[in-house]
Amino acid sequence: MSVIYILIPIAIIFTAIAIYLFFWAVKTEQFDDLEKQGMSILFDDEPTTDKTKPTKSETTKSNDEHTPSNTDQ
Repeated sequence: MSVIYILIPIAIIFTAIAIYLFFWAVKTEQFDDLEKQGMSILFDDEPTTDKTKPTKSETTKSNDEHTPSNTDQ
């Protein structure tokens, strides 16, 4: 019976912590979009490529076009 005197305060403390964490999660908008994460695994990510930088083969071609050849002299 003396164990009840220890378990009741521990249960009250755990309940208070759980309520605090629930209100913290609501306040920080953790529950705004519950569907997004579940749906995100169904779709492939688009590869991100930088279109502004030329590729290595394009750079080589443009450098070859601008170098003077020996036949032009």
